[in-house]
Amino acid sequence: MTTRLLLPSIAASLALAGCTTVDALPTDRVGEARLTFANGLPAGTVQLLSNGTTVSVAVAAVGLPAGEHGFHLHAIGQCEAPDFKSAGGHLNPGQATHGSLSSGGKHLGDMPNLAVGANRTGSTEVALEGDARAVLEDIFDADGTAVVIHADPDDYRSDPAGNAGARIACGVLRPA
Repeated sequence: MTTRLLLPSIAASLALAGCTTVDALPTDRVGEARLTFANGLPAGTVQLLSNGTTVSVAVAAVGLPAGEHGFHLHAIGQCEAPDFKSAGGHLNPGQATHGSLSSGGKHLGDMPNLAVGANRTGSTEVALEGDARAVLEDIFDADGTAVVIHADPDDYRSDPAGNAGARIACGVLRPA
């Protein structure tokens, strides 16, 4: 009787697994960054993952205040404390407007807010829009790319930076 109960569960699991192919999942680490606060303390890690077709950004952050924080790719691979303004504006190779709620859509550096829990940690993985080769060329261009976490949440519409406040953590993406 146990076998009869398990077979429908196994069949349902296999059917659901068929909705996502292994080829669609990012499998190779193609880039990485170590996030730091302005005082030099570690704030987490970032990994770029790719399956050759898509690129995802995976972040694991620590020591941040609880709540939502803007989380973006910035156009210059520099993280000079104390304000991290050396990272420039958002990575925006197509010169689009800022934010998923703006009428012009979002640009490459736009990502959803990073949710940080009461334990001061947060993690997420975000798929970047566009062809993997083009995305990686934009990220690893001559002046590089930084990952920045902001003090406040991104409002997904204010151009150019989503009104996300001060830059509180930063890391430079390097090829893996």
